[in-house]
Amino acid sequence: MADLGNSNLSGHLVPELGKLEHLQYLELYKNNIQGTIPAELGNLKSLISLDLYNNNISGTIPPSLGKLKSLVFLRLNDNRLTGPIPRDLTGISSLKVVDVSNNNLCGTIPTSGPFEHIPLNNFENNHRLEGPELLGLASYDTNCSI
Repeated sequence: MADLGNSNLSGHLVPELGKLEHLQYLELYKNNIQGTIPAELGNLKSLISLDLYNNNISGTIPPSLGKLKSLVFLRLNDNRLTGPIPRDLTGISSLKVVDVSNNNLCGTIPTSGPFEHIPLNNFENNHRLEGPELLGLASYDTNCSI
């Protein structure tokens, strides 16, 4: 377990974090971490909790996080994330908590798989994110063009 929440850390998330294959909890909330979420975090097959909320993280949510089949908690709120919510995340049946509020995400909110039970306020304050997708009726990346 790496609980370094609220530790006044700064810097970037390095791709090498993806080599910690037995890591179950990556708790880096309430710091001043900048840069992007490395796609390599999708290699953390044992990860149960990814808490990166309240940082200064930018870029997109990597679709590779959909490979985290043990993930229960995904908290990315209060950052500067952009782009759509990857549909790869809907395949994580263990996922119970998703919070991406207070970012700059776009597109629509997924409604399938674990997203059926995620409260809508966990998506709020993303001004280009549109309410729950109507399956088959609209492209999910609507409102994402730059």
